[in-house]
Amino acid sequence: MNKEFLETIKAEDGRLFHLAYHQKRFEQTLLAFGLTHVPQLHDLLSPPEKGLYRCRVLYSCTNFTVSYHPYVKRNVHSLKLIYDDTIEYTYKYANREKLNAHFLQKEQADDILIIKNQQVTDTSIANIAFFDGERWFTPKTPLLKGTTRERLLDLHKIYEKDISVASLQQYKKVALLNAMIDFDIISEDKHKGLYC
Repeated sequence: MNKEFLETIKAEDGRLFHLAYHQKRFEQTLLAFGLTHVPQLHDLLSPPEKGLYRCRVLYSCTNFTVSYHPYVKRNVHSLKLIYDDTIEYTYKYANREKLNAHFLQKEQADDILIIKNQQVTDTSIANIAFFDGERWFTPKTPLLKGTTRERLLDLHKIYEKDISVASLQQYKKVALLNAMIDFDIISEDKHKGLYC
């Protein structure tokens, strides 16, 4: 079976952001699934010269399709805790069926926060980080090691840590991390009812 994967890259006014991190994940994925010669993403991409776009690369070992979508940020102010001890999303698969099914359970919340084996993982579209008053920490075992997460770890702006669901209220701030929003603080105050 020829699995399909996604790479989502931020482009603004023709400029591609953090392409080296996307290339690294792109290569790791294709090499893991048997491709020996991996193309360069910059050879596949030519984003629009004006505006903010989400470059969507849909790919497999045999096919590469690129599309560009004007980006509108989804505002997140509340997270529904969803428990799933079997979910796997090690690679950025195009098939997001399970994630999408969980997202439909968000009720009045803006997004979901997936808890696996009592440990915090990710939201439906982003890695997450928590501020304890001194440092920002991101879960040691996310569902997906996102490119922004990897870059901020390399820069020592965030640090890995096991974060249990029981410890969530200890943190003072929460931020979401992905290629489009970079590092977006969504809660300055832990008492604002972020979790539901």
